[in-house]
Amino acid sequence: MKNNRKPVVLLIISLLLVLIGSIVAAQFNSSNGEVDVSRIYFDTERGELSGLLYKPDGADSEARPTLVTTHGYLNSAEMQDAQAIEMSKRGYVVLALDQYDHGHSTGTMEKPIPFFSFWPYAIYDAVQYMYEQDYVLKDAEQNGVIAVSGHSMGGFSSTHAVMLDEADYQESGVRKIHSSLTMGSDYQWVKALGYTDEEINASYGPRPSGKIAGVYDEFFFDAEASAAGQSVVKKDYVSTPEGLGFLGGLESAQAGEFYEVDGAERIIYQPNETHPWNHFSEQSTAYAVDFYDAAFAEYGDVVTVGENGQTWMWKEWFSFIALIGFFLLFIPVINLLTKLPFFNWVYTKSPVALAAPKTPGAKLAGYILLVVGALYPALFFTALHSGDATGMTLLRQISMITIGLAALILIFSFVRNAGHSAKMGSGLILVLGIVQYIYLREQERFFATTEWFGAATVNPIVFWAINVAIVTLMILIGYHFVAKKAEGASFANYGLKANFKTIIAALATAITAVAIGYGLLYLVDAFFKVDFRLWTLAVKTFEDQHVFALLRYAPLFFIYYFIVGLSVNVNTASSAYDGWKGYGISILHFIGGLVLYLAYHYGLLFLTGTGGYPAESLSSIIVIGLVPVLLLAAIYNRYFFRKTGNVYVGAFLNTILMTLITLANTVLYTGL
Repeated sequence: MKNNRKPVVLLIISLLLVLIGSIVAAQFNSSNGEVDVSRIYFDTERGELSGLLYKPDGADSEARPTLVTTHGYLNSAEMQDAQAIEMSKRGYVVLALDQYDHGHSTGTMEKPIPFFSFWPYAIYDAVQYMYEQDYVLKDAEQNGVIAVSGHSMGGFSSTHAVMLDEADYQESGVRKIHSSLTMGSDYQWVKALGYTDEEINASYGPRPSGKIAGVYDEFFFDAEASAAGQSVVKKDYVSTPEGLGFLGGLESAQAGEFYEVDGAERIIYQPNETHPWNHFSEQSTAYAVDFYDAAFAEYGDVVTVGENGQTWMWKEWFSFIALIGFFLLFIPVINLLTKLPFFNWVYTKSPVALAAPKTPGAKLAGYILLVVGALYPALFFTALHSGDATGMTLLRQISMITIGLAALILIFSFVRNAGHSAKMGSGLILVLGIVQYIYLREQERFFATTEWFGAATVNPIVFWAINVAIVTLMILIGYHFVAKKAEGASFANYGLKANFKTIIAALATAITAVAIGYGLLYLVDAFFKVDFRLWTLAVKTFEDQHVFALLRYAPLFFIYYFIVGLSVNVNTASSAYDGWKGYGISILHFIGGLVLYLAYHYGLLFLTGTGGYPAESLSSIIVIGLVPVLLLAAIYNRYFFRKTGNVYVGAFLNTILMTLITLANTVLYTGL
């Protein structure tokens, strides 16, 4: 019983964090119960859309101005909680929408080019649904009193919705969309549908319209930089031809000022923010409130106008407390699970700590493994994620050199009748070098979005992760045969040695623990309609398609988590890395280089106006999301290795949990 006390106490603490965080987050999300928050689903001609409906008290008896707002390419409806909370507490009905093939929504339309399938009609299809609801206000001419808003791809969807609505107005005489506000999007992808600036600007008609254009946005607001493929630069959208055209074709204009165009006001706000920063910004939220106050000023009898206080951040902070509790939960749950029959097979004999390296060569080899292990994932992230030609050519050249050197060493070891270690080590590195070269040559195939691998943003991450695993394994093999084997190291010291029962029990333990964790999440969602999140790191509920995708992606991600986890264990196998020092090395292995990448990239952007990698827009945002995920993976890897004596529980847990978190929070195309 004494052995169970610590995990039970930790379990209670983690559950309290989840419960308290979720209850308080739900209070702010629902404005202390004055707004009903529910998840709705509705069919369209292009699939099924879902979203979180925020309906203030009294909306059923007195229709209200309404906001339909949505997210960008990597996200889901919950990323719009700032607007949803702030406007619903002011009396607006708000639908925070999952676009097609995101979150809980699915698309059934033809997808010859998947990127263009989800956003062009998502917002307008939602407007059609909302317009028919009794709680959505219409004016005397039956025009809808509905605002549309979106971030990034959601912004493009909002702009296109206005264009579609204006086209319908020419036939019906009714405008369902009253106003529009976009964040983090210009006209770039709307024009890719074949429209001109003039056609887009004319479509706004008499609708109040605004744009929030971050000065440090990684993607948009500078057409010349985008055309040159160097978009990560400081922007001044209000001074560009496109921005001035939106404001009525002026010769000059000021950000933050309203200009009358076609009988309605238009405005461009320019916060000093990056693209993803818009989601998590009191400044951008204040701009949104300011815009809606102006756009709906005449409806002050049913909505609150002029109230400046913001409370959405409290929802975020308490959701973060719940998120901490969720991740903490897996430690006591697995500790308690593995005291049961069958699950207790996960334990193997704890490896004997090796002596710290004594010779300069052994120490140097350890440092090389640590430095390369930390820096390689970052140094070549842009090449492996974005397909940069220069970087990929260099990687293939390095791979060919590796193959040549390994072949020479292997031949020399046979000629000189060298020991088994030299032959084994060089032979394995030769095989891995060939595998890596073929893998690099097949980059386009791995990047392709297919029916089997439909998570378009996840595919390049998988490609990066497996390449990191291959290189890490080559270095690991070399380090073992050059330095560690002579010190008496074996597979057991690294946590690799285990029988079949142990591996199966480890997999079952990880699956059960994740099922318990997500079961708790679904209970929270059912009772409180909140998930666990902070900014871009979110653990949210999912649909059947995400489970099927998990089964396809998990084996690939397991390669990464298993090999990198093994590498950490090799590098911390000596007694010198007991305690927090070992955790530090593990974290450095997983995210050290990526943190330096972000510091360099964004440091230069803010200091000089040009990012460290000016061509890397999406990939840099991907790294922001990867860092907290891999930080947690590093901690789990180290903890469960020390606890169970092997790498398997940590590797399986990281694979299932982190892959599911990733898939549920990004685009997932089905039925390609």
